[in-house]
Amino acid sequence: MTYTLITANRNYSSWSLRPWLLMKALGVAFADRIEPFAKPVNYEEFRAFSPTGQVPVLIDGEATVWDSLGIALYLADRHGGVWPEAGAARAFAQSAVCEMHGGFAALRNDCTMNVGVRVRPVPMRAELVRDVARVRALFEEGLDRFGGPWLAGPAFSAIDAFFAPVAFRIRTYGLDVGRGQAWVDHILAHPAMLDWERQALAETWREESHEAELAQAGMIVADYRQG
Repeated sequence: MTYTLITANRNYSSWSLRPWLLMKALGVAFADRIEPFAKPVNYEEFRAFSPTGQVPVLIDGEATVWDSLGIALYLADRHGGVWPEAGAARAFAQSAVCEMHGGFAALRNDCTMNVGVRVRPVPMRAELVRDVARVRALFEEGLDRFGGPWLAGPAFSAIDAFFAPVAFRIRTYGLDVGRGQAWVDHILAHPAMLDWERQALAETWREESHEAELAQAGMIVADYRQG
């Protein structure tokens, strides 16, 4: 049976991008179902298919798997390539994925994901400066230790999928990640990322709360979205 992956708006939904990109990059077939953010709180509507009222959700027959990390772990039990094969690279990737999943609060809050715009950010809070510095250190460590072009070596894995939304944020806000920019450029050129971006730019709907967060993040200097 083919998986069904339920995700939300391409412009906004960073958590949706993670398993979508992971499955696309690894060649894991799935039916692609989009449930857009229609209003600031979509909990009741999303509860029809998600135990948490959130996306992403993976449907596999009678199994419902929620949360981007839960989906990655589920897929790792069934498909190769989710984690690097080498022990050191695997440990690095798993630790970084967990750090991304549970941390970087200032980066999430101050630099909301919006694929189709470019922003001149407001002066960064100390917490955001610290998060960006940590991202830079992590990217540079991965590239230096494992030789690139991906964060844990020569093959795409879950660490790249989990930091893919950060790559969009880095481009949107012009964040400085030093030598880690090599990875940013590499992943933004991935065919699946280009497909996600194409879909994001084609979206014409806007959700008020996400747009308000964007306005607080800084001055929009370019908007490539349709509509």
